[in-house]
Amino acid sequence: MRKVTFVLLFTLMAAMTTFGGGYQVGLHSIRNIGMGLIGTSLTYDASSLFYNPGGASFVNEKFSISGGVSFLMSRATFQAKNEAYQEHIDHVMNYPFNFYFAYKPIKDLSVGVAVNTPYGLSMSWPDKWEGRYLIQNIAFKAITIQPTVSYKIKDIIGIGAGLIISYGDVNLKRAIPVNGPDSADGQLTVKGTTIKYGFNAGILIHPIKGLNIGVDYRSKIDMSIKDGDATFAVPTAVASKFPYTKTDVSLPLPANLDFGISYEINEKIMIGLGLNYVFWSTYDSLKFTFKSPDPNVTLVSTSPKLYKDRLIARLGVQWKISGMFTVRAGGYYDPSPVPSDYLDPMLPSSNETALTCGISLYPVKGLSIDASFEYLMGSQRDGISSPNVTPGTHNFEGTYSTAFYMPGIGLTYNF
Repeated sequence: MRKVTFVLLFTLMAAMTTFGGGYQVGLHSIRNIGMGLIGTSLTYDASSLFYNPGGASFVNEKFSISGGVSFLMSRATFQAKNEAYQEHIDHVMNYPFNFYFAYKPIKDLSVGVAVNTPYGLSMSWPDKWEGRYLIQNIAFKAITIQPTVSYKIKDIIGIGAGLIISYGDVNLKRAIPVNGPDSADGQLTVKGTTIKYGFNAGILIHPIKGLNIGVDYRSKIDMSIKDGDATFAVPTAVASKFPYTKTDVSLPLPANLDFGISYEINEKIMIGLGLNYVFWSTYDSLKFTFKSPDPNVTLVSTSPKLYKDRLIARLGVQWKISGMFTVRAGGYYDPSPVPSDYLDPMLPSSNETALTCGISLYPVKGLSIDASFEYLMGSQRDGISSPNVTPGTHNFEGTYSTAFYMPGIGLTYNF
């Protein structure tokens, strides 16, 4: 019984690291992606509802509609330490999307709604790979809906706030080191959903012609999953040792404090800077509760995470070539919040450098067809997964390298 409990604890610890660094996704507007993902100081369409509610009231048109989808493709490689063994993830396509609608009932007031996917990612390693006891498949996403109000004062200051309604969904599969008569691994599948709430508030200052300064704060959201489904597929001989069918777990979506400044050098060229401070340290530990039909039979485990707060610096430029075309370029540096002792193949995280570009075509007045591309390259990084969790088991240690390719397309219509 003690041996099985150790195995189960190992399973829980590994499952808890599933939500490691890298689950924040910044693909919230096709136009803004092209400029290094800046947006806190920009005011040209309804995407300000997300980037900075204070800026939405500066959109000139009565109606603004914007939406798009990105096609996120990832590549990750694991190289075992002191071994020739190497493995690659199977290709998984992710589709972060966004939709914004803003309406101005009066000149200085804007109301609207933002729908997007600020958190989530999927990865799939081969079922029989050496790290299968840590992860085989993981899919996590958070979809948010944000009704928002923005008000402008004397064409100088805009203030705004919105309620964030966040829907979370997780699906995880991993092997269990409990072999049956045919030497096949056991299998654990975890599924769960939840709905939680937060807020977004911002201010935008337009002190002189061409200059915008913005500050935005998005609150932490505690995505607690209550009674998620846990399915153990194990040999009959040990099935009684795995009576657990439900799980409780809490995953924090960290707060963000954003600063942005942009300046129109002339009628054609605009440059912008963004600083995004992510409060990752809120993810210091994770408590996981496994429950059985008998309320007296539970297993509780707490796993330290010790994530670190990080500052992301972004730079972007926009050039209006003509009344028909606008091009954009940018980049940013995103340092990993994950300590090396907690780096694992579930969502390998590294210090990342991104280059972006974009273009808009204006076929008719008010309508913009937008396209973007982002290349995100992670530095090689050594890590040890779940050290010293289970007596008698070796650490899963090696080097990870990652890269992401993200084309996107969208439409914007202001009228």
